[in-house]
Amino acid sequence: MTVARSWRTRRQRYSLVGERCEYCHNAIFPPRDVCPHCAEPAQKEFALSGKGTIFSFTTVFDPPAGFERYAPYPVALVQLDEGPMVTAQLTDVVPEEISIGMPVEMVTRRLNEQGDEGLILYSYKFRPTLEPQAAIV
Repeated sequence: MTVARSWRTRRQRYSLVGERCEYCHNAIFPPRDVCPHCAEPAQKEFALSGKGTIFSFTTVFDPPAGFERYAPYPVALVQLDEGPMVTAQLTDVVPEEISIGMPVEMVTRRLNEQGDEGLILYSYKFRPTLEPQAAIV
């Protein structure tokens, strides 16, 4: 990813900002010029909650260039609470505990770094939803 592309997509990657179609009201991620559900213009910005469930998952043993240090690592299709489905790396999870339907939440983590340009890329990953802690009295 180039520095310019990283800059352009930073809101999507850091805070899951998509769009809400004004015609059919579906949430869209990533943002697009045309709604994939009704083919009307979809230009109303919408911040997704970052909460969802695992729809499917796998383990990557032969990663693409730049991701070798993470292998093997789990990748999941996450069905967001607002509807869109995203593919993302899972983090902060024991691989044997991953299951379809597991509630997850978005976190921002280091994704990759490009040594020649010195660019460190951060993006969204998903982890199991943390349970709220009881207050210590």
